[in-house]
Amino acid sequence: MIHYISLRVIAHSTEDVSRVRAALDLFLRHAFGMSGNVVTDDLVEVTDIEGHYGNSSVMLSSQVTRRSDSVRLARFIRGNMSPEDVDILRNEMPDRLDDEQLFHMRFDKQAAFLGKLVLVSSSDAITVKVKIATYPRDRLQAGLIVEELFG
Repeated sequence: MIHYISLRVIAHSTEDVSRVRAALDLFLRHAFGMSGNVVTDDLVEVTDIEGHYGNSSVMLSSQVTRRSDSVRLARFIRGNMSPEDVDILRNEMPDRLDDEQLFHMRFDKQAAFLGKLVLVSSSDAITVKVKIATYPRDRLQAGLIVEELFG
């Protein structure tokens, strides 16, 4: 059903990396069934990058590969979205599922830091890509799985 879920966020030079990291940790703690302020250092890859104007930034990324963790994360996302955001996902579902069967979502970093999931269209967000597994590859079947998970 889900092959993996990848998460990525950029902490720009004007942002506090620890706060951006805390926003990402909201997703990771739920994916791996952790509670409280558990350290997720071994789950996150940290990469120094250069921004458009030469500013130093940090990219934080993680991948959830175990089926049970992926399903737990998908349920957390769906269960914590507003009805309005669920409607947006439902309406945009065909456009958010690409030819590689990756389902794309973006969530507000500031809201995630506060423990809330808010869907956004901005590129300055926590990007979540859900790789849907169907054998053989079947976009229609993948769409039905996405509908079941997030619709």
